[in-house]
Amino acid sequence: MTSPLRGRDFRLLFGARVLSMTGDAAVPAALALAVLRATGSTSALALVLGCAMVPRLLLLPIGGVVADRFSARRTALATDLVSAGAQLFAAFELLGGEPRLWHLAAAQAIGGTASAFQTPTVSPLVAGTVEPSGLHRANSLMSAANGAARLAGPALAGTFVLTVGPGWTFLLDSASFAASAALLAVTRVRHVPIPRRSLREDLAEGWSEVRSRDWYWTSLIAHGVWNGASAVLLTLGPALAVERLGGEGTWIATVQVGAIGLVAGALLASRVRPRRPVLVANVGLATLALPLALLALAAPAPLVIGAYGLALTGLGVLNPTWETVVQMSIPPRALARVTSYDWLLSLAAAPLGYALAPWAASVWNASVPLWTAAVLVAASCLGTAAVPGVRRLTAPETAPLPAAN
Repeated sequence: MTSPLRGRDFRLLFGARVLSMTGDAAVPAALALAVLRATGSTSALALVLGCAMVPRLLLLPIGGVVADRFSARRTALATDLVSAGAQLFAAFELLGGEPRLWHLAAAQAIGGTASAFQTPTVSPLVAGTVEPSGLHRANSLMSAANGAARLAGPALAGTFVLTVGPGWTFLLDSASFAASAALLAVTRVRHVPIPRRSLREDLAEGWSEVRSRDWYWTSLIAHGVWNGASAVLLTLGPALAVERLGGEGTWIATVQVGAIGLVAGALLASRVRPRRPVLVANVGLATLALPLALLALAAPAPLVIGAYGLALTGLGVLNPTWETVVQMSIPPRALARVTSYDWLLSLAAAPLGYALAPWAASVWNASVPLWTAAVLVAASCLGTAAVPGVRRLTAPETAPLPAAN
């Protein structure tokens, strides 16, 4: 099969996404260290992170409407420029030597708002630059690049923080967004315009596309539970690694092996095309129950690390498989709105996991939330096999391609 990278427009899009993903992957570690250096307060860090997360979740459906109305390319280009400005402001604040907390919080709120409008554009951008026959490989490439960015980003941030300071990481992220915008400016993307209607009608049409497909909304429930369970693991895992599994190095190894698994899963997905793609991908997600259970049992570190790598391999397989099925099943005119609901429902459970995991661990012990998360993620992901649409869904037929703009 011809590589989608042979196509000029996807090549430009891929370059833009690699730049922005790498910069973004480096920022969380740098932001955490910068805020802790400036304030010494974990509450201050929670405030700054919340300022980024809350507008992202609240505005995601609006972002989907905007991308469908005005084209994914224009929306992504505008959000890249806004994000570049927000991160540049944060960089100057940190490089000045006396960062003010509310300035950093405001910059992250602007970045979170831009992310709400940018996130729904990714799937339409891929679908609008690749022929239908190349969608699966294109999505696999995007997923592999995301995994590689997650692997390299923290290392890059650590290098910058320990040598020249965290402000330079934000400067790098700002430059990556600016470069991404420049590439998008010369990328041609197919777009299907939608009739001008009220915001409520546009939102309702997108939701109708979601709920009319049993395989879609039931899978979103499972994906949301997966993200909530992952939040439990990421909240309790570091402390348990330090207390029971040999120290901070164990947790670093766990995260790094997970990132490698994510890349491996994306590469595997590019080679394997299961007959029942959503069923197979959802069953693969259930493997997150393994590291959760092993942490609860205080199993040896190599088992926990290996299990987490396997679980992230399952996620790496799911991402491009799911994206391809959605792109080929949802009408192009509603793809951004459907994607926005996808992200909203998938991510909404993560803050719940972050909040409830430490509370449950303090009331009982860490094994209770870990076992609960393991049971829920296994039941929800494997339970989708009982849904007729999940069992029957095969690769749908492709629709005629609209013109590029």
